[in-house]
Amino acid sequence: MNLLFAFSFIIALILLEIVYFKLADHFNIIDKPNSRSSHTAITLRGGGIIFPIAALLWFGFFGFAYPYFIAGLSAIALISFLDDLITLNNKVRLSVHLISVLLMFYQWNLFELNWYWIPIATIFVIGTINAYNFMDGINGITGSYSLLAVITLYYIDIYIYAFTSPALLITIALSLLVFNFFNFRKKAKCFAGDVGSVGIAFIIVFFIGQLILATHNFNYILLLLFYGIDAVSTILFRVIRKENIFEAHRSHFYQFLSNEKKTPHLIVATIYLFVQSIINIILVFFVNENIFSALLLCLFCIVVFMVVRFKMEGKQRLLKAQVV
Repeated sequence: MNLLFAFSFIIALILLEIVYFKLADHFNIIDKPNSRSSHTAITLRGGGIIFPIAALLWFGFFGFAYPYFIAGLSAIALISFLDDLITLNNKVRLSVHLISVLLMFYQWNLFELNWYWIPIATIFVIGTINAYNFMDGINGITGSYSLLAVITLYYIDIYIYAFTSPALLITIALSLLVFNFFNFRKKAKCFAGDVGSVGIAFIIVFFIGQLILATHNFNYILLLLFYGIDAVSTILFRVIRKENIFEAHRSHFYQFLSNEKKTPHLIVATIYLFVQSIINIILVFFVNENIFSALLLCLFCIVVFMVVRFKMEGKQRLLKAQVV
């Protein structure tokens, strides 16, 4: 992808995003604040639709590669967009998610491996997609965190091990730049919506799966470590408090920083970006294929994160209090 094409592509994405804003405004596709929200103003929802659109444009311009991945992405993006418009039955939504994930597996040639990899991969992929969706609650966090992941993956693809299409990585990075332009600000023009958070999660998981299957190095899961620690620890605390983990909540650490500590959204998003950047640097340049070092890195991050959570939030809030 040359510079002229990339520049033309990003202009096209900006125009498409603006067109979507007009449509969203006309059809009242908005996010109204409620007691569980971390924002206070009515904002356009679904700006993350630019991610699957960018992938579809890449598919058309670059030879129709990865057709099963694109089919899965299209299906999961469509059902997520519909879920942004109207609340869908969970069975319908999860059924489409499962079909999309199986299409991704087919693209990975995962069915050629031993059968037990299918349930393991299914749990990991669906869990990651849902965690990504849960973490999308403040301005800038999904767009910046995802852009870091894609940039890191692009570096690995170019300088360490070629595992995917560089043009696809660049395309997704450009779509994230466009989205961040409208979202990474004090008063966001739009939110990603389910179509954005689920869509970009599906795309990034696809890349990481390609990388792991190509290198047989599971350490690359740590490219999403900070999100994972926040999401898993929050679920654990909610289980301990005997809360329904499927209900909407404000229990994540980033939500605590934003809502209770009144830390500006962009500062919280930057903290998450900075911490994951350090993890990525250590992973790529020092850990690489060493599983013992990866486990130490993971354990260190978990311990530090939990100490910080308990110190800032307190034992009562995390283990006993009902978070409302």
